[in-house]
Amino acid sequence: MRVGIGFDSHRFAAGRPLILGGVEIPHPQGLTGHSDADVICHALTDALLGAAGMGDIGRMFPDSDPQWKDADSLKLLAQAQLAVLGAGHHFAQADITVIVEAPRLAPHIAVMQQRLADALVTNPSAISIKAKTNEGMGWIGRGEGIAAIAVATLT
Repeated sequence: MRVGIGFDSHRFAAGRPLILGGVEIPHPQGLTGHSDADVICHALTDALLGAAGMGDIGRMFPDSDPQWKDADSLKLLAQAQLAVLGAGHHFAQADITVIVEAPRLAPHIAVMQQRLADALVTNPSAISIKAKTNEGMGWIGRGEGIAAIAVATLT
């Protein structure tokens, strides 16, 4: 068994959709980034790649490469999963924590789990997503952005 940890954060930006876990969430701002800035997918991709000893999302999909501009992070996750499989590892489960003041994510978590599971070709029960606030503290508490932490296990 192998374990990897991933982290990602992005600041809010006007004029972009908010995509989290492959789901567009109604919110006046999205997240800024080279791709669609989906912090959940990015943290999970890093956790998968880390568990497999394959580096991180920036190594596999560098933001200096224009082909990844506005990329769908679910597709990047699926590509990373194929590389992990090619290295002889199999996804077992993931535990993800999203830290955000607003919007509330509870109504969207089941759909996020399904989308992530589809990208990883697994059952949604293998994906746990929890949403937490930062109790008004720091940049997250001021509503400046979102962060996510993911742990993934491979067999």
